[in-house]
Amino acid sequence: MSDITPFEIDIPVEQLTDLKLRLAMTRMPDPETPNDWSQGVPLAYMIEVKDYWEKSYDWPDRQARLNRWPGFKTTLADVDIHFLHIRSQHDEARPLLMTHGWPGSIVEFQKVIAALTDPCAHGGTAEQAFHLVCPTLPGFGFSGQPTQPGWGIEKIAEAWDELMLRLGYNQYLAQGGDWGAIVTTAIGVQNLGHCRGIHVTMPIVTPDPETMNDLTDAERDSLAAMQFYQNHDSGYSKQQSTRPQTLGYGLADSPIGQAAWILEKFYQWMDCDGLPQNIVSLDELLDNVMLYWLPNAGASSARIYWESFGSNTVSSLPVTVPSAISIFPKEIFKTSERWARQRYQDLRYFNPLSKGGHFAAFEQPDLFVQELRAAFDQIRD
Repeated sequence: MSDITPFEIDIPVEQLTDLKLRLAMTRMPDPETPNDWSQGVPLAYMIEVKDYWEKSYDWPDRQARLNRWPGFKTTLADVDIHFLHIRSQHDEARPLLMTHGWPGSIVEFQKVIAALTDPCAHGGTAEQAFHLVCPTLPGFGFSGQPTQPGWGIEKIAEAWDELMLRLGYNQYLAQGGDWGAIVTTAIGVQNLGHCRGIHVTMPIVTPDPETMNDLTDAERDSLAAMQFYQNHDSGYSKQQSTRPQTLGYGLADSPIGQAAWILEKFYQWMDCDGLPQNIVSLDELLDNVMLYWLPNAGASSARIYWESFGSNTVSSLPVTVPSAISIFPKEIFKTSERWARQRYQDLRYFNPLSKGGHFAAFEQPDLFVQELRAAFDQIRD
């Protein structure tokens, strides 16, 4: 099946009533013993989230905002894939495939779509216009949930290439962060002849052992960040890569459980001075949580870890297509330019930034747009 059908988010009132009931009946844990986030999301913070979500958050309004951008579904390898497709008014705009990660969603891109598709109204030029395609990863959001194993990174990359061809884009650019960066890199590794260049914000690069006696400050920072992640920040990943189904029962049954599982990573990975709402609104944070809660995607989204860990595409295979990298300071995994060049063998653009974190488009939309324009200006036929 290759049909493309329009799709709008339309949540029945019964689901919203159920959510409110579950929130009202939440049984909270006892409070953390230290006065910080070192044991996870503090009780007081989650009580505030629960109260706002239950009493003030206006899903019909938020749903309308999400539906501003044209959505569609199509079937790829027997799974329905939800995607946004926003064509620029500039006919010569370049097609750009943008992929989110976990625990993100297409919500991350809401504040950059207008500037990328209509650059003349947002400080750019017509030559910097893009036709945007923003797919939802399988098992996430309103995409279908695979019923058989096999949806690892390589398969997603192949499906995304097929999606772009199905939309009539025989040549395109690709961009991503988190798992989106890994998928985008895999598109570059596969190099099926249609992707003309990529941009990533979380490059997965093995440190060059030849440089260990002559490390730069950026490289020492990168190694320290990797060590912190392994020691203090990777428990979620180990659970999702080994027993996602066990985790899924709690995420499917408790909206506060699902929210806490996600919001702790926004706290940890955002450049937000200790509180996610310092950089994005609680409404925006809950919009993203709702794209996990409403379609019951807690377990199915976690399976991307189970499917993908151990794959050599994730770690080391070379990328020969033209590439660009932006390094935001609160990114989980960072690299230096010389390390990056070991893997991204046609690196056209590399830029370390002074602010921003893992959810770059969400946190710093103007800066993110500037980076994409500068990067893809360097990748032209």
